[in-house]
Amino acid sequence: MKKILLLMAIVVGCTQPEINHQKDEVKIMEKIEKTDAEWKEQLSPKQYEVARQKGTERPFTGEYWNNFEDGKYRCIGCGEVLFTSETKFDAGCGWPSFSATENASMIEEKVDNSHFMTRTEVVCKRCGAHLGHLFDDGPQPTGLRYCINSASLKFEKENK
Repeated sequence: MKKILLLMAIVVGCTQPEINHQKDEVKIMEKIEKTDAEWKEQLSPKQYEVARQKGTERPFTGEYWNNFEDGKYRCIGCGEVLFTSETKFDAGCGWPSFSATENASMIEEKVDNSHFMTRTEVVCKRCGAHLGHLFDDGPQPTGLRYCINSASLKFEKENK
């Protein structure tokens, strides 16, 4: 009987909606899965290299590294809002840097042991797009730096 209850708890736990505690919203997240051919049709070659093959842009070359207009940064793969200009800062590293996500439940963290080092890779939880890496050298209050490739983002300027 205990095994059945445990299994039921696991199944129920796996089907609960994502909750964004920052905004007290409940949102059902639908995963997006596409073939490589479909991604190649949707994305530019650079976007495909970065978002689908875990590539990276050279520093100071991406479209948004020096963009400080007000607005939202959406995932290039699924359009989900991941970051906003409110948490963007100049880290001097040459990539767009953010101290926090707009919706933490939309970001997945993975261990990345590539390039002879261990880092924390960040990906879009909805479509699996590689975004960049997370470091613990950002400004307070979070102390975090989401170092994100411009090719993984689409900026949406805020209309005032």
